[in-house]
Amino acid sequence: MSALRFTGPVLPDGEVQELFVVDGRITYEKQRGADTAAEGWILPGLVDAHNHLGLEDGGAVDDAETERQAVADRDKGVLLLRDCGSPADTRWVHEREDLPRLIRAGRHVARTRRYLRNYGVEVEPADLVATVAEQAAAGDGWVKLVGDWISREEGDLAPSFPPDAVAAAIEAAHEAGAKVTAHCFGSDSLSPLLDAGIDCIEHGTGLREHHIEQMAAGGVALVPTVQQTDKFPQYVEAGRDKFPAYAATMDQLHRRRRDVLMAAFDAGIELYVGSDGGGTARHGYLHEEIRAMVDIGLPADYVVGAASWRGRAWLGWNGGLAEGDPADFVVYPRNPVEDLGVLAEPSYVVLRGRRYP
Repeated sequence: MSALRFTGPVLPDGEVQELFVVDGRITYEKQRGADTAAEGWILPGLVDAHNHLGLEDGGAVDDAETERQAVADRDKGVLLLRDCGSPADTRWVHEREDLPRLIRAGRHVARTRRYLRNYGVEVEPADLVATVAEQAAAGDGWVKLVGDWISREEGDLAPSFPPDAVAAAIEAAHEAGAKVTAHCFGSDSLSPLLDAGIDCIEHGTGLREHHIEQMAAGGVALVPTVQQTDKFPQYVEAGRDKFPAYAATMDQLHRRRRDVLMAAFDAGIELYVGSDGGGTARHGYLHEEIRAMVDIGLPADYVVGAASWRGRAWLGWNGGLAEGDPADFVVYPRNPVEDLGVLAEPSYVVLRGRRYP
């Protein structure tokens, strides 16, 4: 394959450079005869840090639909996906050079009859450790717990598992070399997870001041999925008659979510960007989550970095575009940090050195 030449400001520094792609890698050494591919603002590939490839309403989808989802993400410049639970076996995606890089978490681990049907592995506390160990072996270094969900007996959000089971499960995952994240809407599930050394929290609308302090001190990341948490009023209406306590809780969580997120940011917690693509959310719309996080009050440069160079580094990939790094980047006609709208219209996407379209 002949070398490709790209020119323009290379983010995050914004220095105008000539960037060449040779054999799927980046080099800044001039390549004689290189084909000029594009000129524009060059951004390290976007990261969807909370994605559900292979999932739709009702459970797993077939490989053809999974491919369509992955292509929709890729074509908007999302070149690295952290799967946060999927009932589909998506290991085959690793073999596809034309699909985004994928970090899988296996299936959600939930309490019996306390989660969305056909999504996760549902177990009782006695089986939690063994199940987490199985999912750690099945994934790519992450395990996803359902930290809380509605309890029909209590009529409200409640932790999925008791603290001793949570602590043992997170220890088992860490011993297996996997990190752990957890779906958490409410407050009561958080302290046991944080005390046990969890690595990341998803959603996090129930965070209190002491949780935020503990996360900041322990380096625990937060993926807030603000478009997903903006759906809480729908849950309030759906549960108002049958579960009034749950409806009241979700209403309160929605009302304070901005204050919680800004407090987490001010405390120095590392925030990352996740679309929650899969199920009720769509693929190929990470740019809308970026916009939503900025609209809620976070600085644009911080959010774009969280969805690009900082997110990539957090997940063990190249943060910038240095000599010899994988050629995974996006070219835009305008500066995406200053003009978020351009994130929806990349000029070119380069994945593993191949240009799309």
